[in-house]
Amino acid sequence: MYHLFSNLNFKKTLANRIFSRDFSHHFLFAFSAVMPTKKSKTRKLRGHVSHGHGRIGKHRKHPGGRGNAGGMHHHRINFDKYHPGYFGKVGMRHYHLKRNTTFCPTINLDKLWTLVTEQTRENYSKKPDGPAPVIDVVRAGYFKVLGKGKLPKQPVIVKAKFFSRRAEEKIKGVGGACVLTA
Repeated sequence: MYHLFSNLNFKKTLANRIFSRDFSHHFLFAFSAVMPTKKSKTRKLRGHVSHGHGRIGKHRKHPGGRGNAGGMHHHRINFDKYHPGYFGKVGMRHYHLKRNTTFCPTINLDKLWTLVTEQTRENYSKKPDGPAPVIDVVRAGYFKVLGKGKLPKQPVIVKAKFFSRRAEEKIKGVGGACVLTA
């Protein structure tokens, strides 16, 4: 008699175990389908060719494109938020506009002889009645000659784009000449 009861209990416990195991399996399965999981750890899959992404080529290479691809399309929100004004044109190209029209580097009369070498200066000072030296201011990077300072009493020919009134008077006062260049 005892043997029958024990067998019956054994069957119940076995049934309970099977039921509980199956139930827990379904319970876990239901949650695993819904809950997000951590990113997969790559260190676990050494030696597995496709690394958990199916057959070769199934997990495609660059699904969003490379670099700036899709800036007007599927990456538009990112581009509009973080790179506003990246696409499109603004305004007009003013092709006949002269740029930097106010650029006019100047030099004063007292610095004029520094553009000539020391040897040339000595040669012209020894022969005051010889040919007048030619100082090209534009070649030295200046456009306009201003009238500050004094010139030595020696005629000189100065080439420049612009001359101030006082500079022209002083150069002509020592017997020199002002030559306008383009």
